[in-house]
Amino acid sequence: MNQFHECILEFINYLQIDKKYSENTIASYAADLKDYQNFMMNLLKKDIYHIERKDIKLYLKYLKDQKKSPKSISRRISCIRGFYKFLLIEKIIANNPMSTIELPKTKKALPKVLTIEEVDKLLDITLKDAYSYRNKAMLELMYATGLRVSELVNLKIHDIDFINETVRTMGKGNKERIIPIGEIAIHYLKLYLEIYRSQLLKKDYTDDLFLNNHGKCMTRQGFFKILKKLAKEKDIKTSFSPHTLRHSFATHLLENGADLRSIQELLGHSSISTTGIYTHVSNEELKENYKYHPHGD
Repeated sequence: MNQFHECILEFINYLQIDKKYSENTIASYAADLKDYQNFMMNLLKKDIYHIERKDIKLYLKYLKDQKKSPKSISRRISCIRGFYKFLLIEKIIANNPMSTIELPKTKKALPKVLTIEEVDKLLDITLKDAYSYRNKAMLELMYATGLRVSELVNLKIHDIDFINETVRTMGKGNKERIIPIGEIAIHYLKLYLEIYRSQLLKKDYTDDLFLNNHGKCMTRQGFFKILKKLAKEKDIKTSFSPHTLRHSFATHLLENGADLRSIQELLGHSSISTTGIYTHVSNEELKENYKYHPHGD
């Protein structure tokens, strides 16, 4: 094993143990650093100790030539920057070639949001079997709480408190938060748990809340497939992902009078500036609706 690869492994261990990053973030960092290592060692013939600023500039040009988006390049830069900070702390290198490398300017896109009517169409599921009741419970819970899809699929049975009508989840950075659940979501969760979940169980017992057709924990990919199938059935034209339900939850709360601080707590954002993007979504809708003012044109 070469020194470059050993340093990457040490950094990944640090992110897992000390920083407690999620599995998805770890996998993303590992892939980015592997690509960086391959470029430096195979194309430039550079080891970890002799990389200079000009070499990193060549790597960024290589990413542009590969048609990587500014957002993707920014993520790579942040990853490599963190890697070099770690190498400095561990005294593996003496100088940081990333110190003067800037992030490319990216236009912050507003999150896509479904209208309340579109959400209603999506949640209007024909209930006929264990799968449809599971899907109904998942979607109602996600829209009622603004959970991330990773938080949703990782829920255990005991994370739902039916007495206090709340859900407990572990968010980014292993931060626990407790979110209230509305009556509709509680109703369908009860139906799913009391009647239909047992029909999805196979030989092995699991306390995962939402199960797939193999009796295993629902995956993010599995949930996305369900969502796409339902959207097609309901003829919803808006292009969206599982995260769109979270954006819709926040935007609809804001439009109905909830304050930004409360939404920040519910979403588990560490900074209110992250939550602030939803004010821009609502402002865009205000501008769109202003055309109905008599002197709006």
